[in-house]
Amino acid sequence: MNRKAMRRIPLEKFFDLKVDFAFKQMFGNEKNKKITVVFLNAVLKLTGRDTIKEVTFLKHELGGEYQDDKQSRLDILVKTQNGDFINVEIQLSNQHDMTKRTLYYWAKMYESQLVRGMGYSELRPTITINICNFTMFKDNKNYHNTFHLYEDTTLSRLMPEEDVMEIHFIEINKFISLWYEGKLNALEDLLIRWLLLLGMVDGRNKKVYAEIYRELEELAMKDENLRAAFDTWEEISQSPETILAYQSRLKYILDEEARYIDGINKGREQGKAEGMKEGLEQGLEQGLEQGLEQGLEQGLEQGLEQGRKQEQIELVKKLLQRHETVEEIMDLLGLSREEIERIKSLNLPLE
Repeated sequence: MNRKAMRRIPLEKFFDLKVDFAFKQMFGNEKNKKITVVFLNAVLKLTGRDTIKEVTFLKHELGGEYQDDKQSRLDILVKTQNGDFINVEIQLSNQHDMTKRTLYYWAKMYESQLVRGMGYSELRPTITINICNFTMFKDNKNYHNTFHLYEDTTLSRLMPEEDVMEIHFIEINKFISLWYEGKLNALEDLLIRWLLLLGMVDGRNKKVYAEIYRELEELAMKDENLRAAFDTWEEISQSPETILAYQSRLKYILDEEARYIDGINKGREQGKAEGMKEGLEQGLEQGLEQGLEQGLEQGLEQGLEQGRKQEQIELVKKLLQRHETVEEIMDLLGLSREEIERIKSLNLPLE
């Protein structure tokens, strides 16, 4: 294959496929159904008789049966030839609600199967695939994690014969790091090729990983599905209509992300300011209370002390007027000769 034939547009013109609009143009389009099937089989690692051979694209909205229901617009929703439901979500920015949102989507999809006259035994497995451009599990080095329903102690599956719940989380940032560390082999793992495709362009930072492109270029020489994906990618990345829609969507996502971060920062600043104000008010209040309490206590002590001294002075005066000797007053009141002589000669209060 001629290298020049691999692409006809500059690398920086390629859409970031992690932007949901571009992702849906690639994997949610009827004319690209074969690419979608290959991608899903790679994520789910399905082979042989379990392989997905055909998918039907379904409407993207769940809920809304009642006026106040929350509408959920899914990125890609398909039904396989076996009747299984698969939802694929791509998320560029972290809104810190992915887990709960995923469970909500799964529940709505599972519930949507049930129609009047249908038995619960007829409900089909429902699978959710989340592709995240951020870290979901900080303590887990795996870039691809799959969850089912398990028993806590034995770790046995609730329905081993037919898992009705299967939830995947793929973290692109972890994947890219592992690839650059040389820990991933795209020749041996089909999913790695498709994730390289998703990770090659960083629309947020207007960056393209040329090293990833070169590897994909080599892989596409032997992988016709990957080559077809590149052709589709080029096509959607240079159509005037899709360029405008893509740029608008990317701007909206980044603006929402900026507003979210700004809201967090403002909340922190407001909380900090309110905390300082509350702390200052509490400190002043406590200080005033403590000061008042200490002042009252000290004032009372000083008043009592002064009162005792004044009583002693008056008593010394009366005893002297009765011609009691200094020695007798010393023995009676426990005062020193100097204190009694001072009162006697100068009429001063005791110190």
